[in-house]
Amino acid sequence: MDEEFSAFYRSTVRPLVGFLIHQGAALPVAADIAQDTMTKAYQRWTELHDPRAWVHTVASRALVRTIAAVREDLVEQVPESTSLLARPDAVAEWEGRYDVLPVLQSLPSRQRQVLAWTLAGYTPSDIADQLGLSAETVRGNLAKARRAAVAYLKKREEKQ
Repeated sequence: MDEEFSAFYRSTVRPLVGFLIHQGAALPVAADIAQDTMTKAYQRWTELHDPRAWVHTVASRALVRTIAAVREDLVEQVPESTSLLARPDAVAEWEGRYDVLPVLQSLPSRQRQVLAWTLAGYTPSDIADQLGLSAETVRGNLAKARRAAVAYLKKREEKQ
């Protein structure tokens, strides 16, 4: 069981962080949520039928709760963090490879959420099941998100 979970963790945690960033999370928040979600997945490992979908759903919901909570915990010193990136000093380089982030940030939250699930490899039907929406609603939001992304990119090209 430990080896199976370990392989799942290694193949899933970084894409999960990216998935949360695509939904609007800052890197440290995304990393924390991904780590907490993976801990919960390990605790329920034998019960999970589709672990990848489960961690995406749990992480997405945790992000929504985090955004809604907006509270500060002040500390005198920030503890040393353990990075989920291979090279923590390469955050700017990593973000630079993801030109989609400004596009995603310009979208309304539901469109951003649906597009993030799509970028994570889920179909509209899968997304509908995970978010408790109809497939038509997901497809509609995905179409709107794509149109908005095209408009954003055209506008950006015109400025250059």
